[in-house]
Amino acid sequence: MSAVRPDLPALLRSTGGPPVTRFAPSPTGYLHLGHVVNAIYVWGVARAAGGRVVLRLEDHDRLRCRPLYEAALLEDLDWLGFVADEGRTPPARQSDHTAAFEAALAALDREGRVYACDCSRRQIGPAAYDGRCRERGLAPEPGRGLRVRLDDAQVRADDVVLGPMRERPAADYGDVLVKDRDGHWTYQFAVTVDDARDGITLVVRGADLVTSTGRQVALAGLLGRAVPPAFLHHPLVMHPDGRKLSKSSGDTGIRALRERGCSAGEVIGLAAAAVGLIEAPRPLPASEVPSLFAGSGGGHR
Repeated sequence: MSAVRPDLPALLRSTGGPPVTRFAPSPTGYLHLGHVVNAIYVWGVARAAGGRVVLRLEDHDRLRCRPLYEAALLEDLDWLGFVADEGRTPPARQSDHTAAFEAALAALDREGRVYACDCSRRQIGPAAYDGRCRERGLAPEPGRGLRVRLDDAQVRADDVVLGPMRERPAADYGDVLVKDRDGHWTYQFAVTVDDARDGITLVVRGADLVTSTGRQVALAGLLGRAVPPAFLHHPLVMHPDGRKLSKSSGDTGIRALRERGCSAGEVIGLAAAAVGLIEAPRPLPASEVPSLFAGSGGGHR
């Protein structure tokens, strides 16, 4: 596999100086090697570029998040040796920011962009949401979600590896669901509000989330963020059958590897090798991770 490394001078131009990025796992299961890959990119790029890392627990999924998983996540992260600059003590949780989400929603509502929607996923199907509830005038109530009306316009994002990205999120996905029918804030909305509040200038995440970019940039613009963060989408660790690692399918790699006697450095080395950052697995302490990106000339290597 060809390694993906950003061009650090170009990255610094995109972020307007040393980046502020975040490691933002969801406490819905145990960490696996895919999370370690994300941590390698988050801490490695941030430290190589003289930036900072914010730890944030994205617990917007209140049905699946568990205190057990949160405690295990924090303990595994400490064991690996990845130390955040803020958000660790005490842990920063999305669920603590309800007031910020309510204020953002109220601002959008004052602009006439928020409307209630009673459509299920089955009714919408795989196509973009067609706005069928826009003009129905449904009252917000339990069992109905809330959507934000998007402008049918092109948005641009800067990916420091993939290059400039242009999307029309309104046409590609439809109006964004910001609160689901169970009353929970959605990922797209919560992460956009949190990234703006935390001053995140570089979003580092797996390639499976690249399709979220346009919607989040559009939402950020509606909420007054004139300059969106830059993005870095990195490769995923895959099963031999082509599936990505998943907490929901039982890929609890870090706990299993620890029980087998692997050291933290060996686990980080396995993850780095899995995405081509090193040629073969070898012990790689967290303190050496920035060296994987220092002096990076960019792109795919």
